[in-house]
Amino acid sequence: MRDTEPTVSPVVDAWTKSRTSSAQDWHIERLMEAKGENRVSVVLPAYNEEATTGPIVSTIREDLMEQVPLVDELVVVDSRSTDRTAEVARAAGAEVVSQDEITKGLPRLAGKGDALWAGLATTDGNLVAFVDADLREFRPHFVRGLLGPLLTNPSIDFVKGFYHRPLEDQPGPEEDNEGGRVTELMVRPLLNLFWPELAGFVQPLAGEYAGRREVLEQLPFVTGYGVETAMLVDLLGLVGLDALSQVDLGIRKHRHQDTEALGRMSAQIMHTVWARLQQQGWAVPGTSPANLLAQFRRGDSEELPNLDREIVVNDVSVQERAPLRELRHLVPRR
Repeated sequence: MRDTEPTVSPVVDAWTKSRTSSAQDWHIERLMEAKGENRVSVVLPAYNEEATTGPIVSTIREDLMEQVPLVDELVVVDSRSTDRTAEVARAAGAEVVSQDEITKGLPRLAGKGDALWAGLATTDGNLVAFVDADLREFRPHFVRGLLGPLLTNPSIDFVKGFYHRPLEDQPGPEEDNEGGRVTELMVRPLLNLFWPELAGFVQPLAGEYAGRREVLEQLPFVTGYGVETAMLVDLLGLVGLDALSQVDLGIRKHRHQDTEALGRMSAQIMHTVWARLQQQGWAVPGTSPANLLAQFRRGDSEELPNLDREIVVNDVSVQERAPLRELRHLVPRR
């Protein structure tokens, strides 16, 4: 009997062929023709991003709001920045809102997921695109690409971006794509094990995505680094694989985190996955992993005898903001 090479499942194969496109496919004329009565909001969650927020806002405003009215609303959610992020964003032409002001009266949560939730709560577009605020060399095709499938295909509810992520300051061509370390080492194996229908997503942790408000408002938003993983898993259960899509956005350049930070990110994602496994009956209900992550750091003044290292402990637990639909009556209107 001849050995055969393993292949991707027919479901994933069919999905990637029918639900994958490139930002270059979505020309502005086609999108404007398809826009009709749709209203588009773009949200940037930002924490201490004064160096990059301004150019992103300026590009969206000039190219997609003033030259052509594709985007109707541009909001930067200031997630407790201690630098000039809010001032720079406002000067570049964005409306700036405070994460804490939007969630006032609700339990205080921290992290990107809650900033995204606040952005969804404060905007009113029926199509909402989210863009990370730390991108460099940002181009308007990032937004065009995310909106293309939503504007032209009513059966698509959510679009995820993907891209090449060259690791800066490393030798080798940009196509090496070494930037997605947590994706390749942890998230992709987990999704393939427990939610194999999602195996076709190239960048499950991508920070650029867009969806229909009526769907996004039914999702809980996980705090910390678990938000993108939770969103994909929850969307799979809510609307099904065929309502999800992905778009190639080209090359993404942004700052990269060190290995210690990636460890904390991975731990938060594992907590998020555990919660989803419990919800689906695949993990023991009523139990949870430990919340503390111990890491070792060399060269610090607090090094311990015989270890030659400092032990650094971080709380990697995650919380969830309930779906906006359930809390809408508690959120202040602008």
